[in-house]
Amino acid sequence: MRFKTLSLVLALSLGIVLPTQAAEAAVASTNQSVALTLLASVEGITEYKLPNGLRVLLAPDASKPTTTVNITYLVGSRHENYGETGMAHLLEHMVFKGTPKLPGKTIVQEFSKRGMHFNGTTWYDRTNYFETFATSDDNLDWALQMEADRMVNSFIARSDLDSEFSVVRNEMERGENNPFGILMQQMAASAYQWHNYGKSTIGARTDVENVKIENLQAFYRAHYQPDNAVLTITGHFDPARTLAKVAEYFGPIPKPDRVLPTSYTREPVQDGAHEVTVSRVGDTQLVAAQYHISPGAHPDTALMSLLAQIMGDTPTGRLHKALVEKKKAVGVGAFSFELEEPGYVMFSVELNKKQSREAARQALLATVEGIAKQPITQVELQRAKTVLLNNFEMTLTDPVAFGVGLSEAIAAGDWRLLFLTRDRIEAATVADLQRVANNYLRESNRTLGQFIPTDKPQRAEIPLAPDVSKLVADYKGRAAVEAGESFEPTPANVEARTTRSVLPNGMQMALLPKKTRGKTVSGVLTLRMGDEKSLFKQMVPGDLAASMLMRGAGKMNRQQLADRLEQLKAKVAIGASGQSLTVNFETRREQLPELLPLLNTILRQPSWSPAEFESLKTEALTGIEDQMRQPEALAQQALARYDNPYPRGDVRYSASFEEQISDLGSVKLADLKRFQQRFYGTQNAQLALVGDFDAKAAATQVQTLFGDWTAREKYVRVSEPYRPMKPGMIKQETPDKANAAYFGGLPLDMVDTAPDYPALALASRILGGGGLKSRLMDRLRQREGTSYGAGSWLHVGSTDNNGSLGLYAIYAPSNLAKVQAAVQEEVAKLVETGASQQEIDEARSGILQEATIARTLDGSLAGSLANQLYLKRTMAFTEALETRLKAVTLAEVNAAIRKYVDPGKLVNVYAGDFANAKPAVMK
Repeated sequence: MRFKTLSLVLALSLGIVLPTQAAEAAVASTNQSVALTLLASVEGITEYKLPNGLRVLLAPDASKPTTTVNITYLVGSRHENYGETGMAHLLEHMVFKGTPKLPGKTIVQEFSKRGMHFNGTTWYDRTNYFETFATSDDNLDWALQMEADRMVNSFIARSDLDSEFSVVRNEMERGENNPFGILMQQMAASAYQWHNYGKSTIGARTDVENVKIENLQAFYRAHYQPDNAVLTITGHFDPARTLAKVAEYFGPIPKPDRVLPTSYTREPVQDGAHEVTVSRVGDTQLVAAQYHISPGAHPDTALMSLLAQIMGDTPTGRLHKALVEKKKAVGVGAFSFELEEPGYVMFSVELNKKQSREAARQALLATVEGIAKQPITQVELQRAKTVLLNNFEMTLTDPVAFGVGLSEAIAAGDWRLLFLTRDRIEAATVADLQRVANNYLRESNRTLGQFIPTDKPQRAEIPLAPDVSKLVADYKGRAAVEAGESFEPTPANVEARTTRSVLPNGMQMALLPKKTRGKTVSGVLTLRMGDEKSLFKQMVPGDLAASMLMRGAGKMNRQQLADRLEQLKAKVAIGASGQSLTVNFETRREQLPELLPLLNTILRQPSWSPAEFESLKTEALTGIEDQMRQPEALAQQALARYDNPYPRGDVRYSASFEEQISDLGSVKLADLKRFQQRFYGTQNAQLALVGDFDAKAAATQVQTLFGDWTAREKYVRVSEPYRPMKPGMIKQETPDKANAAYFGGLPLDMVDTAPDYPALALASRILGGGGLKSRLMDRLRQREGTSYGAGSWLHVGSTDNNGSLGLYAIYAPSNLAKVQAAVQEEVAKLVETGASQQEIDEARSGILQEATIARTLDGSLAGSLANQLYLKRTMAFTEALETRLKAVTLAEVNAAIRKYVDPGKLVNVYAGDFANAKPAVMK
């Protein structure tokens, strides 16, 4: 579980809304003993209310066979009292510990067995829990019954608190390693002198360690009640049946007699600039400015989101141009926190070790607070509108995330604020933005550094939150987006709907057309290049060349290219790894014919801007330096470099941070140009399209664009066969880091066609791959409370027999011995006693349902189809693999464990501030 920062505008990029049909009939068909009241229906979302006060939102969408259940409680860190900070977040953890009917072990077992994606998050105004799962009445019924049960029957027991508080403390320590998170926390504390928005959601360490169980139970009983919650169900489900089940499970919960206290603390108007300085070990410098803004429901807040986009976007934003392009910084950002009560906006600048903080500070403040001298232009406003409204459109294509994203609008006052925010963005004018900037973005409302007195203070007038019930009472919204087809994501159906072909130059293509919500289409294009000899010492130029592609192409500079992609409602991501370059993209049916030529231009005609190249190098260098003292990064690098037999410059070599910095310093722009000219081509490429498109037209266009493109260097796959690795232990010191990391590895002589592969996959999930439910998590988190996160992963490739079993854990440095003992004992126990039939059944169910969910994601499915082209496979291989998995027996799993898992052959890496570790505070 993590506490999460998300604004209403950011939530627009996470949701989907779909129409319910015959809402009144659905209400009538529910359990007649519980009367459901129909409250509102806007753009496909229908709201109901139970007599006990529970509000229910339904957004059905049959286009993807997944369902999401999300429950939002209107309680967050804002509602905590003195000495009880972090209580809302601690409760978020505690409700996973179970009820008398559903013990915590049972809950996490069911999550794993059903392949559910689940989490809980806490923020200032709300706490939410969600489960996404493969559509079935059984899964939906269980999720609803579980959420209803733990709403009022969770243990919240002393014994669970004793272990969980240290898990939360470990999560807290993990956050202590994040320079930006620490700076943001300190700035909020300075900006808010009285209001709880100035306190971190995760709470004070001493409060978390010393909280009284009676106080936690009282907080739970007060706030975890039906009249303080909103249940949201999205995706594929039957509305009438679902409402009946909601009434059946939630209806019997009585409406509480208590009256929730009213929040009345309001932060006074700030009288002058504040300044905060945080000094800690690290390599990245940060400068940031924070300003109080209006509540999330106020019209000014949507306008501030547009200002944040205009200021903080890369590469079109004012801060990028004023700082990054002028080499005063390596990165910028802007974040608007739209809360129920007056929130804040933050503008941040990241610097490398050599850049001047003072110069960055001056440029940051001059840009943000200088809008009066340099007014917002119509071009800037329209560009920002396009980006934010495109993000909103994309929410209409993803029913899985809607229930989670909608929590932010609910927390701000009402779910319909999500659509009001969109409407306000559309209606915004330059004059509106200018007024908002002049009011809020001023020195006296700023938190940056020091207090500066002035004889004539200028004060930002922060408005009160409007009456949201009146605001949304007559809101009708617009027509709901047309839904896509109901597509069954079985391997057989995917195979039946997919056509494959080969272009004259050898390029392979897989096309799966289907009707999608919002007429979206996703694609993956992978170029494969070079051989062992031609790629020697070419990894750095290759990686940088890939990163330069989106920084200008043809006659377009970086900003113009970004604008063009927004016009096409497209998202494009390009990355290089070893011998491949992969382009992931998403757009709409109407825009695909224009996006494909643009991708061709991006790949074949990069503009190679010298200024962008220098900016890229600076950003890359800063990124490396930022990782050099982080325990997780150091431990992973040490494991990757351990006993590596390949010479520096080889495509299989893992470079140290110091070597990466050296290589980065010596590379020239001309090296990138030569790499693109030598290695880029499509004769060994694979392209897959999944979604709403004209297959015949797309195939013809792809052949015209890419069918004659041939790379100068031939492609021969560089093999990396299995080799035994001597066991070992590495211990690395990371001074002044509150969190420590463990990574372990065990080499495996295996490919994914091996008879033992399905059995070993089940064993790995049982050991540490099942989310909250695994042996490592049971030991390190649930029982001992030593680690916030621990687990294992299994990597088995399709071409080389160079597999691996990996282990990881995060923990406090003082708990090193506990982590070492727990991992060693749990791995040894798995080998000695084996797995149980119940563990195997639950692991098998989880893997199969997660695979089904993955095939409902068009981008993921496109990636799988492209990879199958390369491997000369079809979905028949996937179906056969799942059939093998279903047939694996208990004896086969335990035999595979004994054959492949040897605790004595592990390579273990520990990174942390062990020299200065202090014993954990005990309660």
